[in-house]
Amino acid sequence: MFWSVLIPAYNEEERLVPTLERIVEYFAQRGEALELLVIDDGSSDHTVAVARAFVGPVRVIELGVNRGKGAALRAGVLASQGDRLLLTDADLSTPIEELEKLEPHLEGHPVVIGSRALASSQITHRQPAYRELMGKTFNFIIRVLGVRGFRDTQCGFKLLVGDFGRDLFSRLTVDRFAYDVEMIWLARRLGAAVKEVGVVWAHTPESRVHPIRDSLRMLWDVSRFRWRHLGSSRQRSAQGAGE
Repeated sequence: MFWSVLIPAYNEEERLVPTLERIVEYFAQRGEALELLVIDDGSSDHTVAVARAFVGPVRVIELGVNRGKGAALRAGVLASQGDRLLLTDADLSTPIEELEKLEPHLEGHPVVIGSRALASSQITHRQPAYRELMGKTFNFIIRVLGVRGFRDTQCGFKLLVGDFGRDLFSRLTVDRFAYDVEMIWLARRLGAAVKEVGVVWAHTPESRVHPIRDSLRMLWDVSRFRWRHLGSSRQRSAQGAGE
């Protein structure tokens, strides 16, 4: 098995090396081949230099300007070569060992997402109450908008079958945090089963997500991508009928 582990990074010079070390050590213990893709999303610190100096199977992709987590992961996934793709945050808020909870579900589910909201989830360091409330409100709204059956779409720990993941991400349009919702919504429209699995997770105080600005932007992006994809489908149907 050849793995691609993708880490979107924005100003992560202090947290990146310990994360890379843990991931490399973990896959070495498993005896499996690995490529680590660090996708720099226009950092203003030394994230790129730190990633390039790391001794290990690291490839660095630079976006040049800050475009958002969705854009960073899209660039990384399309450049990946692995049989399996693991998306994880630079702070390893979900420990790399939690991969073993997701793996068994990959058979029959090309997309497996980690979750902080199931009975089997374990939160070792909770978010502030206002963040939890905003997260629950966002998840409720996206269920109303048509992404139903999931308790938590925003956990950064996700596992995909390589070829399916590359095809799926080539179709995504959202550049920022709502990419998760578009990914799940579009995977299901393509006929793929998506599995939600409880994982261990810890809130990091230095979170890059702004609770108000990014929540409003996510809601806007969710409404836009639905119309964008549905409009494209109607256009293709009309063209087919006219031929």
